[in-house]
Amino acid sequence: VRGLGSAKDGTEHWWHQRVTAVANIPLVLIFVFVLMNSVGKSHAEVAALLGSPLVVIALLMMIGSITWHMRLGMQVVIEDYISSEGRKIAALMANTFFCAAMAVAGGFAILKLGFAS
Repeated sequence: VRGLGSAKDGTEHWWHQRVTAVANIPLVLIFVFVLMNSVGKSHAEVAALLGSPLVVIALLMMIGSITWHMRLGMQVVIEDYISSEGRKIAALMANTFFCAAMAVAGGFAILKLGFAS
């Protein structure tokens, strides 16, 4: 059977890493655009901008994509450079927990800003 190396899912992991990398490009550009449009504006104007449903959705998508991409990238580093199986499992669990915590915290902050206006 072709495509089943020793990891059995390396191609899928590689593909997810590339898809999130490409998805991050427009999402980060939207984020930079929102930041640039916030410079020099009053608190009320920035709150109105961040209260826009399209901005909230784009920022939530960005947080999700970036944290998923971060998790995948760190997983590769951990799997490649930690030889002890116990430490590797602990590091992979910590990586997943940290990325999930960052996604939840970022999502909460964006939703709080979005619903504040």
